[in-house]
Amino acid sequence: MRILLTNDDGIEAEGLECLERIARTLSDDIWTVAPQVEQSGKGRGITLTEPLRVNAIGEKRFAVTGTPTDCVVLAVNDLMPERPDLVLSGVNRGHNVGEDCSYSGTVAGALQGMAFGIRSIALSQSLERFHDAVTAHWETAEAFAPAIIRRLLDQPWQAGVVMNLNFPARPPESVEQVEVTRQGFRDIGEMHAVRRTDLRGRDYYWMTFRGSKQNHAAGTDLRAMDEGKISVTPLHIDLTHMPSVHDLKGVLGGAPPKTVAAE
Repeated sequence: MRILLTNDDGIEAEGLECLERIARTLSDDIWTVAPQVEQSGKGRGITLTEPLRVNAIGEKRFAVTGTPTDCVVLAVNDLMPERPDLVLSGVNRGHNVGEDCSYSGTVAGALQGMAFGIRSIALSQSLERFHDAVTAHWETAEAFAPAIIRRLLDQPWQAGVVMNLNFPARPPESVEQVEVTRQGFRDIGEMHAVRRTDLRGRDYYWMTFRGSKQNHAAGTDLRAMDEGKISVTPLHIDLTHMPSVHDLKGVLGGAPPKTVAAE
């Protein structure tokens, strides 16, 4: 089995080293194509207004001056002699649950693999809090991911689906359950901008998260992280809200309505 690895934390990230160890338990044909620098929060962004540079930094190992999506596109179309059988994206430093999934570069790398018709899995390791002083429990992802991935690959997947794996902020011996979850949504908006002033008196902003305590719904990826469980969420890219499609067909459809000029 040929496996392509990517991430959004960059080619030098600890999580990518963790992912490589996970992948080695599954295959010896491992290719790594990851961003040169961190691309967190870039979602499915692609680079259109400047060239992409690729730096070969080892056998089957490349750094790209672009996003995770760029990396997967270049890997599949140019850098690899044959298409991979599996794309693994991560292991992200910090979980990707709830609305995080819509802007996560980690999830985006898996989505691009899916767009090529390749089975793809995003992996993330939750943190007690997002701060450089906090050490992630990489050993937790490494302990459980190989067996979960094998079991997932033994199952049929519906077209257009990627698997989103999130490991709780606990050591392996404190993790007792895996839960298949749905994507949750937070009650309170977490993202906000902190305004600061530079030495010339000009305002600038840092995007950050409040990290407030919330009561997340049962069965969601958010609740699984709260309860110290491993979360496995099948995701797909179809953003269509079908109940609204049904409702709107009663008022729009057929000949387009014409604007009546006001008298």
